[in-house]
Amino acid sequence: MTEHFVKHATFVVERTYPAQASKVYNSWADPVAKAKWFSKPEIFEFRVGGREYSSGGPPKGPIFIYDACYQELIPDQRIVYTYNLDSEGKRISVSIVTVEFISTNDGTQLIFTEQGAFFDGYDTPESREHGTKVMLDELGKLF
Repeated sequence: MTEHFVKHATFVVERTYPAQASKVYNSWADPVAKAKWFSKPEIFEFRVGGREYSSGGPPKGPIFIYDACYQELIPDQRIVYTYNLDSEGKRISVSIVTVEFISTNDGTQLIFTEQGAFFDGYDTPESREHGTKVMLDELGKLF
């Protein structure tokens, strides 16, 4: 019998980008722009209740299935979504994410907060936070 367990965690990653909040927000809202720094979506319905779905992974590595649902969208200010992450036929986590876009004198401060349930050791909060930092650094290269 396999022993199942869950690890709950919250992490926050902040970045400041030299661009207006509308431009940073649009890099999440437009599928072409988003594909430049995130996986290319197979389904992209950027609306409350809409779905974003993609699958992929590193060369010769496992395939990850990302399946998200948008919960709240306030243009140029906030995105809230929930998502499942699966790999090799197993659900490895379920999360809620809040992305805030705050206008500053230097551009836009982005605050990314993820609250997750990580299942059976298939993924860890530390690994997810690291991947999020890398992802947000890729986003920053657009500006």
